[in-house]
Amino acid sequence: MIDFQNVSKHFGTQDVLKNASFRINSGEQIGLVGPNGAGKSTIFNLITGEIQPDSGLISLQSQIRIGYLHQHIGVGGSDIPIVDYTADAIAELPIIRTQIHEIEQSLASGTLSDKEKIEKLEELGHLQTKFEHLDGYNLKPKAEAALSGLGFNVADFKRPLGSFSGGWQMRANLAKILISEPDILLLDEPSNYLDLPAVEWLQKFLKSFQGTIVLISHDRYLLKTLTNIIIEVNSGIVTRYAGNYNYYVQERQNRQDQAEAAKKNQDKKREHMERLIDKFRAKSSKASQVQSWIKSLDKMEEIVLQEDLHFTGTIRIPPAPPSGNELLRIDSMNFSYDGKKSILSNINLRLERGEKIGITGYNGTGKTTLLKIIAGVMEPKEGKRVLGHHAVCGYQAQEFAEILPTDKTVWDVVKAAAPGDVPSQKIRNILGAFGFSGDKIDKTCGVLSGGEKIRLCFARIFINPPNLLILDEPTTHLDIQAREALQQAIADYDGTVCIVSHDMEFMQNTATTIIAMNPPGIKKYLGNYDYYRAKLAEDLQMQSASAISSMPEEDADKDNPKEKRKEKAQKRQEMLKVKKALEKETHHLESELEKLEKEKLELSEKLSANLPGTDFPGISRRLAEIAIAEDDLMPKWEESASKLEEFNKEYAKIHED
Repeated sequence: MIDFQNVSKHFGTQDVLKNASFRINSGEQIGLVGPNGAGKSTIFNLITGEIQPDSGLISLQSQIRIGYLHQHIGVGGSDIPIVDYTADAIAELPIIRTQIHEIEQSLASGTLSDKEKIEKLEELGHLQTKFEHLDGYNLKPKAEAALSGLGFNVADFKRPLGSFSGGWQMRANLAKILISEPDILLLDEPSNYLDLPAVEWLQKFLKSFQGTIVLISHDRYLLKTLTNIIIEVNSGIVTRYAGNYNYYVQERQNRQDQAEAAKKNQDKKREHMERLIDKFRAKSSKASQVQSWIKSLDKMEEIVLQEDLHFTGTIRIPPAPPSGNELLRIDSMNFSYDGKKSILSNINLRLERGEKIGITGYNGTGKTTLLKIIAGVMEPKEGKRVLGHHAVCGYQAQEFAEILPTDKTVWDVVKAAAPGDVPSQKIRNILGAFGFSGDKIDKTCGVLSGGEKIRLCFARIFINPPNLLILDEPTTHLDIQAREALQQAIADYDGTVCIVSHDMEFMQNTATTIIAMNPPGIKKYLGNYDYYRAKLAEDLQMQSASAISSMPEEDADKDNPKEKRKEKAQKRQEMLKVKKALEKETHHLESELEKLEKEKLELSEKLSANLPGTDFPGISRRLAEIAIAEDDLMPKWEESASKLEEFNKEYAKIHED
């Protein structure tokens, strides 16, 4: 579908791509990963032709339709209703619509001859067929469904695009690209402006997408559940990994370990030969041997190790100072910005020592407002906020960039936040714990990357260690390695944490209690994010069953028997389609698992046979790959088989009825 052949691209003195060669095949779901600024977005811009390579060739399949979501896009202050903007997703449709209208007008004019009428009718038929093929009649319902899935209310559909914030305009643009159903989707950080429910909707939508996907993302949940190929961009080098994200992580480490071992052996051999050359260089009897050693050294191809992916080391959060069991209590709290519409109403909440609380809900439901009240940045209009014994709050706001003065250095920012006369060495230790060591402490805030600013905000908090840590979108602008380091640090932290995050993996691995925003109230779930999702599904099922059971029997009796039979027949047909799809999916997963099991047995037999010429390292690597693939496929098969079993019960029931 798309071929890169020895492509190089430079910006000033930076080599973004160095002779990169790789292929994107039709139907692949590719994760494009690498440090911030490594050149991932550059690859997208090269594919779309927005920029040109300095050398090399990029080949695209003819008439390929590309949908491209930029990481940053300025839609502007348009007064077009947002649903109409979203529905205008395919450029050809307005042209076809205009042509159809013109033909219809000419046919209605009565000035055409019979021959011209026939020609116009044929042309009209072709245009209508093309319009239907592009799904022109269904784009508005699709736009409404996509906007709803991404968090828009039905009441918002007719609001002008320009009345929404940049983040909501980004969502509309994402919906527009998704419903256009291109051959290839280029998605650059699509979850950046999404809350968790919208990320879940996006994941389900992309899971069913039939075309090719290339996804730039630091969201490990999307990478793990959507991709089957990983392409890494790092220091100008592009490397393709033929497996999903879990495979990539392990295979990258395997390659790194092998390269380090090979380099160690090579360095040892080089050092030995250099000693021999120095020792015998002056002896004429060894002249030819010395020359042979020198030639061997010149021919020796240097092994270059992969560079680390940007953030290295760990984030070390200091222990929480002692406190009482209750860190904070909120009683009968109400909050409104305008005094009319309640954002939060009758909130009662208790935070205990050691709790890790994740707050979830659509944007605009009051998550950030609740965090600010917990942190004491804003006061409730009614009710009270009570801090517990020896409670110390540390708050990181979502708008972290506004906190940092551009002309101050990293050292200045943390020093200013330090309580009393803190020793310089303690400040250095805190800065080092968050990735600022050596000369990095003299960098001004104005030149820091997004990830560095986040880490500086953490250092600023922990110079006065809190026992109640309040974090609003802490993973924004962090690359994957930094997210994992922060995730581990919070999981190990012995204090209380309140988190709002759109990173599913981060939330799943840090929060042990969930607060769901149910405007204008909240609901607390005493379990992790997976428990919360399971309870949510259970509640929805119970509500649905309750609604069905509460239907008046007399209404059902009034139904026309013929219509009821027709409806049941239609439902059976619909269920049959779903049943076949589930059977196909389950059978496919079973077949894949059987193939892997068969290959594993064959490879194990080869190892046991211990025959000469057996590729033991290669077999071991393949067995590791099979283990990863089985770990990935087994939960999918179990879920699919379980769904099929439950569905078969329903299917059997409707036939009995």
